[in-house]
Amino acid sequence: MASFRRTLSPAYPDRQYLNGSFSVSSPSHKLPSSNAKYSSPLPEIAAAFRRLAGGVFTRRHGRKGQWRRVAFRCVLCFFVGFLLGMFPFGHVSEDVRSHEISFEMKPPPLPRAAANNAQQLLREERVLRNRVEREGFVVDPVSLSAEREWQSERFDFAPKKPLIVVTPTYERTFQAYFLNRLGQVLRLVPPPVVWIVVEMKAASMETAEVLRKTGVMYRHLVCNKNLTDVKDRGVHQRNTALEHIEHHRLDGIVYFADDDNVYSLELFDALRDISRFGTWPVAMLVPSKNKAILEGPVCNASQVIGWHTNEKSKRLRRFHVDMSGFAFNSTILWDPKRWQRPSSNPIRQLDTVKEGFQETTFIEQLVEDESQMEGSPPGCSKILNWHLHLTAHNIVYPKGWVLQKNLDAVIPVK
Repeated sequence: MASFRRTLSPAYPDRQYLNGSFSVSSPSHKLPSSNAKYSSPLPEIAAAFRRLAGGVFTRRHGRKGQWRRVAFRCVLCFFVGFLLGMFPFGHVSEDVRSHEISFEMKPPPLPRAAANNAQQLLREERVLRNRVEREGFVVDPVSLSAEREWQSERFDFAPKKPLIVVTPTYERTFQAYFLNRLGQVLRLVPPPVVWIVVEMKAASMETAEVLRKTGVMYRHLVCNKNLTDVKDRGVHQRNTALEHIEHHRLDGIVYFADDDNVYSLELFDALRDISRFGTWPVAMLVPSKNKAILEGPVCNASQVIGWHTNEKSKRLRRFHVDMSGFAFNSTILWDPKRWQRPSSNPIRQLDTVKEGFQETTFIEQLVEDESQMEGSPPGCSKILNWHLHLTAHNIVYPKGWVLQKNLDAVIPVK
């Protein structure tokens, strides 16, 4: 039999296989070139880089040396990133710094008509200024700044003294009329005003309703004095108010204003000028004598130099003053050291004295003599309130001020 033998070709004795690729180093493949010395080395560098990249990034299935390839790749990536990070980009920041950023907002150009008007106003202003300088006048510029006008004004604000008005009341025919009239007067007095209204035994709903409707700050008190022992209910009602002022240390000017008197607003303005004790004359209408009498101080400016009185029975009094003809500082009641009072006993009105002497015995506890008094208004020549004696006999007091009878129509509507 004939046998066939495969012979190895000796044409490629130096062929080498590397990682699935081969390189030819046979001299038969190296073609001589006459321009070898003028050829560029770039193709050789590119081929070397391709071989390096192919060796690094080509995936191999062998486990041996795998961690070396991973480490080499990490080091290579780090090196490339480091070189990129160190690449100089300074010219970008220099370009940014070289350009200044301006936030100035420029107004839009005015229309031609507005620009002409503005130029005309400027010319008129120059002409006026030159004329003023020639004629010698001085013109103050008008400032439209609200802030300057506000700073130029001065407000001398002084807090007003509180007024503590004490009113005893009781159930009678004209009670609603008297309380409403006095409440409307106090409503016109600039605050602060505290109206202390005192009733006997119990606070009636009718009185409370009147006080609420007046809009004046009030305190509704009750005097619990036994009626069988009461000689003058007004004295005990005022003492209840004095106890309330002393207990709560109310600071203000205390004034006893009976609800049946007539008062002017000027009187309440004058009360706030009192420092310790103030007094003024009161005109009293006497229906039985059909005339008016005057009772109160005679003053030289604000100094009390004498007294008015027309009743012989009251000439023995030390101070001839009506109950509504004086007012005093409330701190005298609860701060005796401030006024150097010799006694710290509570100041109260006395029910044991003769009628008509309650005023003078009470004032003697407040002041020593006329030198501690202030006449109001200066000269004491003006009547600020009237003491009226209005009574209605044999009239049934309507409960709740509501008429239950006599409501039938006398003349029917046709």
